Amino acid sequence: MSEPIRIFIVEDERRIARFLQIELEHEGFSTEIEEDGARAFERLMQESYDLILLDVMLPGMDGITICKRVREVSDVPIIMLTAKDEVEDKVNGLDCGADDYMTKPFAMQELLARIRNAMRRHTTTDHLPIDEKLQISDLIMYPARYEVQVGTEPVQLTRKEFSLLEFMLRNKRRVLSRDQILQQVWGYDYSGDTNVVDVYIRYLRAKIDERFQKKYIYTIRGVGYAVKD
Repeated sequence: MSEPIRIFIVEDERRIARFLQIELEHEGFSTEIEEDGARAFERLMQESYDLILLDVMLPGMDGITICKRVREVSDVPIIMLTAKDEVEDKVNGLDCGADDYMTKPFAMQELLARIRNAMRRHTTTDHLPIDEKLQISDLIMYPARYEVQVGTEPVQLTRKEFSLLEFMLRNKRRVLSRDQILQQVWGYDYSGDTNVVDVYIRYLRAKIDERFQKKYIYTIRGVGYAVKD
C-alpha cells in the first residue's frame, strides 16, 4: 500500500488550520500544521512534503517570502491561501513561484480539485522526456530542463509564465481563448478574472517579443491568443 500524500498546512488562524486538517485527513491525506512562518520555513528545509498550503499573512515570515525561498531549492507544489482577491495580489502570489492561489473563504471541494490538479501537473512534469523540445521559429523550449531560449539567448521566466508559454507552444498556431488558458494553465476557472491571462501575456511579450524585437505572441481580437511564425 502506497504512503498517503503529505500536506503541510501553514496557517496562523487555528480554526481554519484545524478545519483543513480534519477535511484533508478525511480524504486520506496526511497533514501537519504550522502557524509561524519562520518555523514553517525551517521545517520545510528539514522535512519532505508532497504539497504545501501556504497562507500569505503569517507571523515570523510572510508566505510570499517563504514561497520564494522554497522555490530556490524545491519544486514542491504550493497553493497560496489568502483573504486578498485583487488580480495583482494573485499575480504576486503566482510570480513568487506558487502553483495556485485560493481566496478565503473557499469551498473544500474546490480546494480538493486544485490539490489534485497541482499534484497531477507535478507528476506529469517529473516524467517528461529530458530531450523534448517545443519550438516556433527560433523560440525554443525544453520543458523538462525548464529552459527557454530565443536563438542562443536564454530567457528567464517565472513558473507561471513558463507554464503559459508551454501550453501555447504545445498548441502553436491554434487560437486559444482566455477560458481555455485558465483551465489548462491555472487548472480551474477564475470566475470573472480572465484578465489575469492578459497580465501574463504582457509579461511574456515584454520578455520575448519586445526584448528580441520579433512577434511570437498574437492577439486574435475577440477570441484569444496564439503563438505562430
